[in-house]
Amino acid sequence: MFANKYLQKHNTVSCLHVPVKINTGIIVVIPCIDEPDILLTLNSLNSCDTPFGNVEVLIVINHSETSGDTIKQNNLKTKLEIEGWVSGIKNETIKFFVIGPVEFKKKWAGAGLARKKGMDEAVCRFNHIRKPDGIIVSLDADTLVEKNYLVEVEKHFSENPKHVGATIAFRHETKGLPPKHLEGIRRYEKHLYYYKEALKYTGYPFAMFTIGSAFAVKVDAYVHRGGMNRRQAGEDFYFLQNLVQIGTVGEISSTKVYPSARLSNRVPFGTGPILQKWMNGEKDLAKTYNFKAFVDLKCFFDMRTKLFKMEQTEYENLLSVIPESVSDFLVYDNFWIELDNLNKNCSTSETFQVRFFQTFNAFKILKYINFVHKNHYRMQMF
Repeated sequence: MFANKYLQKHNTVSCLHVPVKINTGIIVVIPCIDEPDILLTLNSLNSCDTPFGNVEVLIVINHSETSGDTIKQNNLKTKLEIEGWVSGIKNETIKFFVIGPVEFKKKWAGAGLARKKGMDEAVCRFNHIRKPDGIIVSLDADTLVEKNYLVEVEKHFSENPKHVGATIAFRHETKGLPPKHLEGIRRYEKHLYYYKEALKYTGYPFAMFTIGSAFAVKVDAYVHRGGMNRRQAGEDFYFLQNLVQIGTVGEISSTKVYPSARLSNRVPFGTGPILQKWMNGEKDLAKTYNFKAFVDLKCFFDMRTKLFKMEQTEYENLLSVIPESVSDFLVYDNFWIELDNLNKNCSTSETFQVRFFQTFNAFKILKYINFVHKNHYRMQMF
């Protein structure tokens, strides 16, 4: 079967013993830790329009070995509530399964490992029915979905069979938020959209949103990419930026998910911590990255064809004519070493152009953006 090697390598054994329906096409994975309102999310899914294929929803209740008794007790309570809810619904198309509570080692406990646990279980189930084109959907326990959510996800991959994944449009839930909190989430969303469009302006071909509750991936691509990482935060960003290296990640804009805009210090960065800092007066969401930084980067990207088989002396001359912000960053980052290695492994200009953005990828762009805002530009007002 298509995923046997992956499952063996990761020592993955299915923890669900319920047979998979042969026509299952979508498996939604939801990490869950201390989530008292998860039934809102599950009701949202249960109310979705019916797709052609069957759907499974895997809820991975989890906590760290160092979590307090309150969290562990709340997780047990959540498990019982979900199981009671499941026993009372009548839906032959969508089936809900609870995994856990699972206790993770302190070193790895977090969103990445919980998401990986559920996604690897989805691999087991798709592998069992020999379905490499099955779709794994990533969702969060505090996120609502539109009624056409499952139908549109299924439709996207049916119409774009070569896509390895897709991001899903989002808009944070704002109902009932106090004025400052509401202003914060609206400004933060504006920043996210601005950053995506600014990346696109530079010529970077993989500009996209990386929201953990708003993406889907074909199971064979998930396996080929090596699965989800175990990062405690930012796992979605790293996974999707690696996924684009093996194929096209599309964009589903015909439906939306609605993540919570709640305040949180559960992870070191992301929406929750940023909003918490905004509310505490520690973060100014009225400012964003200076657009001049992206203009400068575009100048460099526009010249990338000249970098193919470029000698070091030519490269040093180039540093004197490109924008100073980019030149200083390339020196700081020792980019010549990467460029030289790239040229040694590319026999044609076409191959070089493809691999250039695998080297100067989203991680490096973010590193550049942070560098220039410390050394060249000030943040700008929206």
